[in-house]
Amino acid sequence: MVISKNNFYISPEEYLEGERVSPIKHEYRRGHVYAMTGAKNPHTIISSNLIRLLGNHLLNTPCLVLTCDVKVRLEEANCYYYPDVAVTCDERDTSSTEDFILYSSLIIEVLSPSTASFDRGDKFADYQTASSLQEYVLITQSEIKIECFRLNAEGNWVSQIYRQGDELELTSINFPCPIAQIYQKVPGII
Repeated sequence: MVISKNNFYISPEEYLEGERVSPIKHEYRRGHVYAMTGAKNPHTIISSNLIRLLGNHLLNTPCLVLTCDVKVRLEEANCYYYPDVAVTCDERDTSSTEDFILYSSLIIEVLSPSTASFDRGDKFADYQTASSLQEYVLITQSEIKIECFRLNAEGNWVSQIYRQGDELELTSINFPCPIAQIYQKVPGII
């Protein structure tokens, strides 16, 4: 969650050096650093459900399911983001000891009121610069609604919305899942 922005340019190297010793997380976008705050229970429960479900699904594969503690580096966009969930199956990431990945195939963001517009707009545009990305998923935490953007064969991003009673299909990792499992135990969701 973005709460403040610095007003001076910081290089990616300075950002990484500072981030490795910082007690709080920051995202980096084109020379500017944005502090992040913690999430509320619904956000955390949805993320935890996804980590468990995706981790179990990909257990016997070379893919990694990563939490919001690992940064995604977008070289072309000159950004580092902490998505809620990221999946990479690329050996360059799975064998790396860095504190970021470069080749995610799936990015999932759980929308917060303060970040939803950015996640749908500029952040999505930045993520689209990653040639490895196949799916970008936005999950609403106040109602049962998931929007999945998929890169089609023509190179266009196509949106599909899932609602209560639907089965989510993440084609990048061949993952079908009843949407109710993603929202399991989220307070206030009927």
